[in-house]
Amino acid sequence: MPKCETCGNDYDKAFQVVVKGETHTFDSFECAIQALAPTCKTCGTRVLGHGLEAGGNIYCCNHCAGRDGVTELTDRS
Repeated sequence: MPKCETCGNDYDKAFQVVVKGETHTFDSFECAIQALAPTCKTCGTRVLGHGLEAGGNIYCCNHCAGRDGVTELTDRS
């Protein structure tokens, strides 16, 4: 059975995600998010949507970007 790279669970319904040509195997979306989702530079929250990006940093929201001194944002789409 495929083995989840986050938790190590052997699961017959595991799935694969390809990121930048690298294949990852997970048993749940929760494990995939833990392994692959970026984190907000300010608060450390996992960014599950587009988030906000400025200066090569990812933020979960405008408030966190502002706390980091960012006043002009680019939505990553």
